[in-house]
Amino acid sequence: MYDPIFWQLLDIRDPEVISLGLGEPIFNVPDPVKEGVIEAIKSDFTHYTSTRGIPELREAIAEKLKAENFIDVSPDNIIVTCGTSEALFYSVMAVVNPGDEVILPDPCYVSYPPYVAFSGGKVVYVGLNEDKGFSIDLESIKEKITDRTKAIIVNFPSNPTGAVLSKDDARGLAEVADDYGVVVISDEIYEGITYEERSYSPAAFSDNVITVNGFSKAFAMTGLRIGYVAVKNEEILKGILWLHQYSMICASSISQKAAYYALRYSNDSVKWIVEEFRKRRDLIVNGLNKLGFKCPKPKGAFYVFPKIPDWGLSSTEFVVKMFKEAKVAAVPGIAFGEHGEGHVRFSYSNTIENIKQALDRLEGFIANNYALQRGAKAKTS
Repeated sequence: MYDPIFWQLLDIRDPEVISLGLGEPIFNVPDPVKEGVIEAIKSDFTHYTSTRGIPELREAIAEKLKAENFIDVSPDNIIVTCGTSEALFYSVMAVVNPGDEVILPDPCYVSYPPYVAFSGGKVVYVGLNEDKGFSIDLESIKEKITDRTKAIIVNFPSNPTGAVLSKDDARGLAEVADDYGVVVISDEIYEGITYEERSYSPAAFSDNVITVNGFSKAFAMTGLRIGYVAVKNEEILKGILWLHQYSMICASSISQKAAYYALRYSNDSVKWIVEEFRKRRDLIVNGLNKLGFKCPKPKGAFYVFPKIPDWGLSSTEFVVKMFKEAKVAAVPGIAFGEHGEGHVRFSYSNTIENIKQALDRLEGFIANNYALQRGAKAKTS
């Protein structure tokens, strides 16, 4: 699917490299979250919890889903997991059997195809149109559905494109799930980071949806590894719970307490984080467009997915060359699927100073390569 060399580049700890590659908030966890961790330790809340998760956290999640996402789900239908990765993995495993087909948007998050492969399923890609802002294409999805289709995985706000799911598209996707008898697995980890318009949840319009979310992005709690899955289908719920119980037993007690404090006391912190990301988004979008990239303004998450100018380089070749010559790290678009080729994903979760410096380095890098190309053309003419 892609050249894995970019993973090696991102793992290099060169202090001169400015990394615009990794998908992690640069900010520290909000103070209320720290207080939750301290409280858990002081009160010796360090033992196993219920496999489903502590009741007060599941109740807080249920309240959040109802108030913010219009999803009416019982706390008993929520399972707290060790990050959203576990929630997604087990959601796929609970739904997909060997030989089943799973529809994925292209481009999509890099972990989805392996999840399907681990379950023995087959990936069926639906290409997203750049000119339509990489929005979901419901008609193309319908055309790909067969009697072997078991699930559709979507991710809005999107990694890597920053697209959001409109209310009409969320309703339409829910109708597809109901009409064709397939399960929508909705990865909403970036749901708390949106700008001019919000992203809607398909589960607001159908019970045939597994909603996956967590605390890593909006609350900058990546290292605490805490997420959750909400699903009304009892059979699917039991499958996910069974997998979670016999692999993890339960999520970290300390992290669960921190997540509870995040929901109860950290709303102002999330608003501040979103505004900081907005500043960085506008800075990098304007900078990349001035350098010749075609870079639309993302509506959510903290990535831009610009089209590379026609320099005769694949996305991997461009990223490797940029890394070596400009010491700026990013992810080639091909990592996210064939429709990502010709693009590069930059994360703007970095300091404003580093983003400015990265843009300056890119300006010099582009100028040098244009000069080399012009020189090569002059010699051959």
